[in-house]
Amino acid sequence: MRWAGVGAVVAALLFAPSAALADDVRGGQRAVIKTLELTQAWRVSKGAGITIAVLDSGVDPGHRDLAGSVRVGKDFTAGANPAGVAPRRLHGTYMASLIAGHGHGDKGRFGIIGVAPEADVLSVRVILEDEEPGFREFNSAERFEHVVAKGIRYAVDEGADVINMSISKELATREERAAIRYAISKGVVLVAAAGNDGERDLDGDFAPYSYPAAFPGVVSVGATDRRLRRATFSNWNSSVLVAAPGVDIMGAGPGDEYWVGRGTSQATALVSGVAALIKAKYPDISPPLLAQALTAGATDRPPGGYDTATGFGIVNAPRALAEAGRLAGHTETATGTQVQDPAMPVAGGQAGRIKVIVRDENRVTVYTAIAGAATFGALASLSVIFLLVRRVRRAHSSQDA
Repeated sequence: MRWAGVGAVVAALLFAPSAALADDVRGGQRAVIKTLELTQAWRVSKGAGITIAVLDSGVDPGHRDLAGSVRVGKDFTAGANPAGVAPRRLHGTYMASLIAGHGHGDKGRFGIIGVAPEADVLSVRVILEDEEPGFREFNSAERFEHVVAKGIRYAVDEGADVINMSISKELATREERAAIRYAISKGVVLVAAAGNDGERDLDGDFAPYSYPAAFPGVVSVGATDRRLRRATFSNWNSSVLVAAPGVDIMGAGPGDEYWVGRGTSQATALVSGVAALIKAKYPDISPPLLAQALTAGATDRPPGGYDTATGFGIVNAPRALAEAGRLAGHTETATGTQVQDPAMPVAGGQAGRIKVIVRDENRVTVYTAIAGAATFGALASLSVIFLLVRRVRRAHSSQDA
């Protein structure tokens, strides 16, 4: 067992504090805001009232761009690090800021603005950073084998509406599959990273599968580069549902720092933010229909409508919201009890109706709705945090909230 974040940080380049510093941070987000068309989406929804569980390495609740929006939940990695060692919380803080950062200072115009700036974050620690002293123990000890499954169930029971999983593991387990089924049965949307092993193809036909992204019912997210093409590191296989920007993504780090990195982690966080916008506007929309809204509203669609590189295309926030409005009145059609996977009965005797979407006209049929046993036994991607980082120190007090 080896869980890992699939985002990116490497070397730190320090910006000198200056009056222009915060503008540099927000300016670094310009491409993402434009690609997702967030300014238009924010006229409809900013995620108010929604809780996104960030299953990751922990979130710094004191970061000025997240202060007041983070509830620190359970640490399922407790005991892996030696006593007295504090978690680094780099990857998790980074992801949380992309989802729900609200900026700071005058009208929040400085720092990181997330996709759903009025949403709340539930931090659930289920992985360690590679650099933490307990990393090897965590990834080898049997007692930590089912931390993500436990984290999913915990997040659901704590009221999460969306669960972001910018993490990956190479093999699926029954416990994780059952936890995902439980979450979807409660109306919770799960979003996960497709993985960063895209340059390691198998038989020249596809990149490895990554879990939990490859489980049926989970929105699997690939990453695009600046030209909105599949980033070379992004896994390409039939689990990929949609894509989002994943290169040179500005985000927050612990201690009021800022980072720039790349990975399917970042793309996943952005899509989780869009899911939160939809849930805030249409709280009763079912997970399968929300996923359908993401796909139907996607832009830059590949020829034929789907491919294994970017799925149905790049997520677009206002278009997804519009599609969700069209679909929201039909939630009952995606949450019935008529179709059940006989190999994996659902707790309580309930099962979800399955909507089948053909994603690759040559050979692949994929289930985008719920309550099935995982059909993929392939290798998954692991990712070591590996890419460009910029660290920015606290700006002058005039820029602080």
